[in-house]
Amino acid sequence: MEAGKENKLIVSVSPHIKSSESVDKIMWTVTATLLPTFVMGVYYFGPKAVIVTLLCIIGSLLSEYFVQKLAGKDISLKDGSAVLTGLLLGMNMPSTLPFYIPLLSSFVAVAITKQLFGGLGYNVFNPALMGRAFALITWPRAMTTWAQPIANFTGMDAKTTATPLGILKEQGLDKLLEVFGSKMHLYSELLLGHRAGSLGETSVIAILIGAAFLLLRGYITLRIPAAFLASVAAGAWVFGGKQGIFTGDPLVHVLSGGLMLGAFYMATDYVTCPTTKKGQMLFGAGCGLLTILIRLKAGYPEGVMFSILIMNCFTPLIDRGFRTEVFGAKKKA
Repeated sequence: MEAGKENKLIVSVSPHIKSSESVDKIMWTVTATLLPTFVMGVYYFGPKAVIVTLLCIIGSLLSEYFVQKLAGKDISLKDGSAVLTGLLLGMNMPSTLPFYIPLLSSFVAVAITKQLFGGLGYNVFNPALMGRAFALITWPRAMTTWAQPIANFTGMDAKTTATPLGILKEQGLDKLLEVFGSKMHLYSELLLGHRAGSLGETSVIAILIGAAFLLLRGYITLRIPAAFLASVAAGAWVFGGKQGIFTGDPLVHVLSGGLMLGAFYMATDYVTCPTTKKGQMLFGAGCGLLTILIRLKAGYPEGVMFSILIMNCFTPLIDRGFRTEVFGAKKKA
């Protein structure tokens, strides 16, 4: 290479190499990877899980259709983004909700959070999490009433119970171990999903199966999930114990609640997370620290939703702080 050419931007004439990836393909692929998690939710919570999820998907599709119709835009239901938003929203819901909560939350997620900001690619916040936040604030009792998993598809009536994080928050680790029998049994139940919670946060194994496929296809990277999970584990270990610092149980916090679903599927949202490598790591670490702060010191036992939405606010600032250098530009002295 001749001297002086290494910093030149070379622009060639077409044809250029075109990637086979498209928005439609990515959206439908991510949707497909959530199917194991959805199946486990149905397995544990029965027909009500199907009803709540379908209501979220139908509400998202209808909201997208009518807003785009009123705005005179092309209808984009085929790209799969509304279906994915509805599916993720459904997985953030309990199975015991009345029909109007999934429908209205879907409207907030798609019509207000996404379409009013310009549509796909322009939203500031994760739409599904905004829909869940709306439901939690508006109907706090319904959104915190958890059905006991019964692993019986034909059963419609379910007893209510507390989530592991709820027990940990209110009564401590000793009570949680009393409920599950032993620490190893607690870990195994958290992995398999036999515990109360939102539809998509029960089975860690099912979530990891889908996430592994996304990682292999390169649709997501480990930067945000790894930073997210590591900061939660570190915070729980240092500050989560009752006997002083460095006595907490990080594994309970990592496997509980919506952390896995949030770390791999919500925090990695292309639109609302930073684009730079360092920015993504900072974003993930910020999500984790806020999550453990809320879990240990705030009123809610879970903090994944709030932490991601708060960090969404900082995404433009993080991108600005870690922006890449302009090709060929010289650094200022």
